[in-house]
Amino acid sequence: MLDHRPFARLGTFENDWLNAHYHFSFADYFDPARLRVGQVRVWNDDTIRAGTGFAPHGHRDMEIVTYIRTGAISHEDSLGNQGRTEAGQVQVMSAGTGIRHAEFNREAVDTTLFQIWILPRAQGVAPRWETRPFPLAHGRLQLLASGHGEEGAALIHADARVLGATLDPGDRVRHRLDGRPAYLVTARGTLSVNGLDLGPRDGVAVEGETELTIAAGEDAEFVLVETA
Repeated sequence: MLDHRPFARLGTFENDWLNAHYHFSFADYFDPARLRVGQVRVWNDDTIRAGTGFAPHGHRDMEIVTYIRTGAISHEDSLGNQGRTEAGQVQVMSAGTGIRHAEFNREAVDTTLFQIWILPRAQGVAPRWETRPFPLAHGRLQLLASGHGEEGAALIHADARVLGATLDPGDRVRHRLDGRPAYLVTARGTLSVNGLDLGPRDGVAVEGETELTIAAGEDAEFVLVETA
């Protein structure tokens, strides 16, 4: 089953520094049909204005993956970590027993990103943070983060894998799911997923599918999270 979530029909929030679109129920946006897919609980499509950002705030017992689409984000947290994650990089934070952090766009241009929250396999893990470059594989899926100890992937404490790819027009990739739930979002361009057409920044919830066939109608970039 494929549940298409067009960008124009996502939940929204906007103020003077943040323009957010919510694929799942979040903050003041609530849709009982959009609470989670597998272990994916939040997928926010954020545009953060230049010179602004999220003031210090806390999280616990959540795996948070930040995929930078354009620009960069600067991170500081209560563990003493500081770092900058730019387009082409992925940031991972295990909130675990509790962590406070701030995220600021210190660039001269707006930053666009996906923030993805994944439910952990166990509560009370030690909090941690990391960022690393991931030049996206062209024409094939690249593993970005994993809870299965896979080499080269950022660590998350969840029964999940985060993958991404860029495709040229006419490129096609296949990904076996064997019924595992998944959520896919087009970062740019257009895609066909098992015959379903997706526009830029559209999402699709996937449940009960054996395999995904993903084809690009134009230059495209996408992120896929599969879970148990």
